[in-house]
Amino acid sequence: MTKILPFKAVRPTRDKAGLVASRPYEDYSNGELTAQLEYNPFSFLHIINPGYKFQHSIKGDKRFQLVKNRYLEFKEDNIFFKDEEPAYYIYKIITRANTYMGIIAAASVEDYENNCIRKHEDTIELRENLFKEYLKVVGFNTEPVLLTYPDSPVIGEILETATANRPEYEFSTYNKETHYLWRIDDKDTIATIQGEFEQMSCLYIADGHHRCASSYLLAKESKDNNPGHTGTEPYNSFMSFLIPESELKIYEFSRLITDLNGWSKEEFLVQLDEWFRIENRGQEVYYPSKKHHFNMYLEGEFYSLYLRKTNYEFTDSLSTLDTYILYDKILKPVLGIEDLRNDSRIAYIHGKNDLVEIKTQVDSGKYKVGFGMLPITIDEIKQVADEGLTMPPKSTYIEPKLRSGLTIYEF
Repeated sequence: MTKILPFKAVRPTRDKAGLVASRPYEDYSNGELTAQLEYNPFSFLHIINPGYKFQHSIKGDKRFQLVKNRYLEFKEDNIFFKDEEPAYYIYKIITRANTYMGIIAAASVEDYENNCIRKHEDTIELRENLFKEYLKVVGFNTEPVLLTYPDSPVIGEILETATANRPEYEFSTYNKETHYLWRIDDKDTIATIQGEFEQMSCLYIADGHHRCASSYLLAKESKDNNPGHTGTEPYNSFMSFLIPESELKIYEFSRLITDLNGWSKEEFLVQLDEWFRIENRGQEVYYPSKKHHFNMYLEGEFYSLYLRKTNYEFTDSLSTLDTYILYDKILKPVLGIEDLRNDSRIAYIHGKNDLVEIKTQVDSGKYKVGFGMLPITIDEIKQVADEGLTMPPKSTYIEPKLRSGLTIYEF
């Protein structure tokens, strides 16, 4: 049983929605960021980059307070307003390749604590606490956690009916995406959606593990500091974007390594031969067609690597993941890379970029070898989460990626 609630969103006025909405801060190049801050006074980037107002870079707690100040200024200037009644918000994105549609709502911190909202990645304590402090100071969250649920005909029909009406927002972006937002505040419809989620035994985090963990820490601290705690306070929930499993798009991350850990090319191939059947493909760009098949680019040539299954023992859901097999049989024992998050010898390219990008990076001399594989499936993610295991870092790159600033959840 999962608790998914409507909430009163703070959001931009209809005429400014497209101007306010921004991609995640780290997605912008320096030139793009400067242009947005210079020429678009309504961009949400002004809130999350508050030092721009003073032409000064500000970090730490002082930055958190300035973020809150910029946010309050947007409200004072009537760029933002708060809905008077709780609602669910349908968000739809049409890209050049895919269409995504789901519900923005408040998910329960208690469900996360009780493993009704299940994770498949480890989190870093330092990042959890940093974002918790950020949330505590600014008092709002604008980046929904991406949750996925089993396809529901009932919810699907509600979304189709609601989206036949005029949206609250409709705007296009420079990367040829179109974004839509509808509001559902009808009490009967809200009750039906809520009831559907209550029948689901669990939900799964697709993206946003640190945001979940930080929200949990904030709720725990707030509860401890509130003698009148009732369980209905806004800090007991976190904003989420819930999307059916069938609409998730999961890409792989390729691995790039700077050196062969002292091995010559010939010695390196001999080491791999213990666990993989190797075929030199020359200049033929090889894409894996099956699980446990990998591609490798080394010194101007492509290779296919097929796991020798007669040698390898599958013990649990983690051991079947190609990202784990690559780590367990090549990256760690042969190339000496144990810390996949922090080792400077490894870099990642998400699978939306073509395999040719691996070739380009290796040919440039920056990296010595690159590896690719098929994407992990939603069933694999769920199985790992159900078993209480965690995937290696950078196992999945999942879409959709939402714009910031369209719905804001206040604590």
